[in-house]
Amino acid sequence: MTDSRARTQPTAAAVLAYAESAIVEDDALLAARERAEELGAPAIAPSVGALLSLLARATDARAVVEVGTGAGVSGLWLLNGMSESGVLTTIDPESEYHRAARESFGGADVAPGRTRLINGTPRDVLPRLADDSYDLVFIDGPVINHPRFVTEAIRILRPGGIVVVHNATADGTVGDPESNDPVTVAAREAALIIADDDRLLPVLIPLGSGVLAAAKSRET
Repeated sequence: MTDSRARTQPTAAAVLAYAESAIVEDDALLAARERAEELGAPAIAPSVGALLSLLARATDARAVVEVGTGAGVSGLWLLNGMSESGVLTTIDPESEYHRAARESFGGADVAPGRTRLINGTPRDVLPRLADDSYDLVFIDGPVINHPRFVTEAIRILRPGGIVVVHNATADGTVGDPESNDPVTVAAREAALIIADDDRLLPVLIPLGSGVLAAAKSRET
């Protein structure tokens, strides 16, 4: 006998709200998030942080690059999933953010040798990083620069590594055919760079403001 009652499908907003509520951040992460709010520094949603930890653990990440340090929220999530001997290289032009991130890492008892904070613009720093050397690259910089960041991320990723692009939807505008502002165009270009690279296996994950992740082939 079938149930004749109408089945209510959960809305996308309800699913996302549940995904966020299911994540519990520890005291160190909550303190880092408070620093981010005080500074006006963008911080990833807890669900995106949990995804970063999962991907770092799945790749047994020992060498990770982060574009956009902020107050250390995403860095803590990455470190939580990385190998205990892993080193996080995080890049940001704002020295004030670096000071806050150091406080956040110290509050989580992260050994100083596990983080390398580079005060500089990613477009200047990324080209100096070695080819095929990093297990995971997390891009959380200005969307307008995503095409350049993605190109460099693919270059420095080792075979089997993962690139993760935050706010890949440009706050949802990429799906609007009438949106052709420079930021939206840049987000689309970054996605096409990944889609057109035969070495990459991509997926768009509807968490936070949209996460685009892609794994690089293990074949050289």
